[in-house]
Amino acid sequence: METLSPTTRTTMTRLGKRAVLDRRKLHAFLGEALLAHLGVVAGGHPVVLPTAYGVDLDGPDDGGTLYLHGSVAAGWLRRAIESDVCVTITELDGLVAARSAFHHSMNYRSAVIIGRARLVDDPAERERALATVVDHMIPGRWSTLRPNTRKELAATAVLALPLAEASMKERSGGPVDDPEDIEAGVWGGHIPLRRVAGEPITDGHGEVPADVVDRWTALR
Repeated sequence: METLSPTTRTTMTRLGKRAVLDRRKLHAFLGEALLAHLGVVAGGHPVVLPTAYGVDLDGPDDGGTLYLHGSVAAGWLRRAIESDVCVTITELDGLVAARSAFHHSMNYRSAVIIGRARLVDDPAERERALATVVDHMIPGRWSTLRPNTRKELAATAVLALPLAEASMKERSGGPVDDPEDIEAGVWGGHIPLRRVAGEPITDGHGEVPADVVDRWTALR
């Protein structure tokens, strides 16, 4: 088993029993989740931004590469390559109703990646990175699209973050109640949650293609 790298920044100091130590589980989770949040200090204050992402486990960075993209005009972009950033990816799996307010919780899977992002300048890597992001949303989609224009590429920045320094936590199941609370007779349990995709809606031009149907089928 390849373990997640224990560093001072990714070592859990609370609820260590929820830590995921198998790096393969991190890889599987990154392949399943869809939305990342990038944390960076910009303009003297912290900013957390939602973003699509892509993962290349064989990428050029230590531990593999997490790719993010954004506008070259974004104010956070320069700051993101000047200091370390934090990317968090979370999937909510359930609401946990306990017999006391203290023990209410949520079931989840969550990964945190910390490191110094680099700006991807190499044209070939930029194209692979953008394809990775698009295909993470809808596998096989990139090959069906027209080539990017020079204007589009000039307006788009791609960041690469090493996957080496990462941690993951997960929680599942019902509440952990004190025995005296159980005896009080209040109901306890959990409400499972899952992501569900609705049927694709065309914009009025053409039939829904096979890659979109396949993605919908996998998510519904």
